[in-house]
Amino acid sequence: MNNKKILIALVSAGILAGSGYGLYRLGLKHGMQEADESHSSASAASSAAGTKKVLYWHDPMVPGQKFDKPGKSPFMDMQLVPVYADGGDEGSVNISPRVQQNLGIRTAEVTRSSLASAVIAVGSVAYNERDVALVQARSNGFVEKLYVRAPLDTVKKGQVLAELYVPDWVAAQEEYLTAKRMQASGIAGLMDGAKQRMRLVGMSDDQIRAVEASGKVHTRITVTAPASGVVAELSVREGMTVMTGAPLFRINGLGTIWVNADIPENQSAKVSIGNAVEARTPSLPGIIFKGKVSAILPQIDVATRTLKARIELANPSGQLVPGMFANLSFSSEARNDILQVPTEAVIQTGTRAVVMVAQGDGKFMPVDVETGTEANGQTEIRKGLEAGQKVVVSGQFLIDSEASLKGTVTRMGDAPAVNTDKAAAAAHHGSGKVENIDKNEITLSHDPIPSLKWGAMTMGFKLPSNGLPANVSVGDSVIFDIRQTKDGMYQITSISPTAETPKTNPSANAMNDTVKMPSSSAGAKK
Repeated sequence: MNNKKILIALVSAGILAGSGYGLYRLGLKHGMQEADESHSSASAASSAAGTKKVLYWHDPMVPGQKFDKPGKSPFMDMQLVPVYADGGDEGSVNISPRVQQNLGIRTAEVTRSSLASAVIAVGSVAYNERDVALVQARSNGFVEKLYVRAPLDTVKKGQVLAELYVPDWVAAQEEYLTAKRMQASGIAGLMDGAKQRMRLVGMSDDQIRAVEASGKVHTRITVTAPASGVVAELSVREGMTVMTGAPLFRINGLGTIWVNADIPENQSAKVSIGNAVEARTPSLPGIIFKGKVSAILPQIDVATRTLKARIELANPSGQLVPGMFANLSFSSEARNDILQVPTEAVIQTGTRAVVMVAQGDGKFMPVDVETGTEANGQTEIRKGLEAGQKVVVSGQFLIDSEASLKGTVTRMGDAPAVNTDKAAAAAHHGSGKVENIDKNEITLSHDPIPSLKWGAMTMGFKLPSNGLPANVSVGDSVIFDIRQTKDGMYQITSISPTAETPKTNPSANAMNDTVKMPSSSAGAKK
């Protein structure tokens, strides 16, 4: 009975040992298959990369931080992106020729040529205030007859405007005529005194000569227009009493007129006195009036942020009248050897200007540029491009839609920091090995940093603000503290070498223990 129990126990032990060994072999085979598949996938990925050489990996949201191998970004919940030696990183957009044709993409070459900056402005026609004639009463009198009865009536030079009765002239003229009729010696002095009195009461030399020729008293004065133009102001009516010096008529000439132009403040530097100007008005289509800038008023309108410029235009036919609206084009001297692109190629984002540069082989790269003046459909490029490059002039917004221009521009390094000030101010402790020391950066192969949830990796850090300690060199094992800066990168705040401690690989030991299991099992079986 006891022998039977012992036999059953041995058989059971053998079955268990055989089952355990079988399961171990099955697991080992499955693991080897997974390792082969992983190696095959890595080889396929390497082959797919072709001849492209990966320089480093980085997080597009923090492009300044470089990593030596792929993995998950420590800053964002995303994978690191490779940057290749040929510049074909995520900043470029690849579009096949067929898609380019469907999108209607056209390109133009960046050229150097002359560029004449023109300023376009608007203005209104006004009287030339330098061409004004003012008619005043030269003596006290009464308005007996008025020939011009309404403002804005046009008059010609010499035209009769009004007749005035002047009582003060009667006595002066009678005194002169009386002295003239006297035939006595020494009468010449009396006549000269009488003439002087007539001048003092406001009579002109022509009126005095008329009294001498007729020998009669002229009690009324005829007021005539001293110049041709428009009666801008009419200050008298028939029957009014006027005093000496009272204004009667104000006449504005129409031979030349002013156009008061509103120049935008940001273009005012392009306009100067003497610049040639062409004016057009909707009321006179097809007619171009030419003139020049006669004055620039030293004052900016605080409401419209514009500068006033006076343009004087010839108006021989009187077609231009005050109040008309005018479109003005100011011309200036052309500048030579100016780098320029078609204006339609520039994308204005509000804070900067961007153009899409065609790099060939279906690649397009957004480039920030600094623009200057615009004229005749061309825009001056001061920085960002070179002559001979190709820029997209049609379809750039469709490229934006096709490949997410916002994402590519963000990857160019203009994205805001994603870390909070609190996170940036925190210090983190770590340990590792010095791999390389540059002028501004130290590369460390560091162990996991739990406070940042980083795994072990090799990456670069900014050097401390006071420099590296003299006892730190390449190959040293170090302990260090890091702190995130405002630009999203990490900087060493303190670092010191430490004695290197031999480390064991627990996973390797576990594998060794596992591998030894068959021997022990086999021995047990035997």
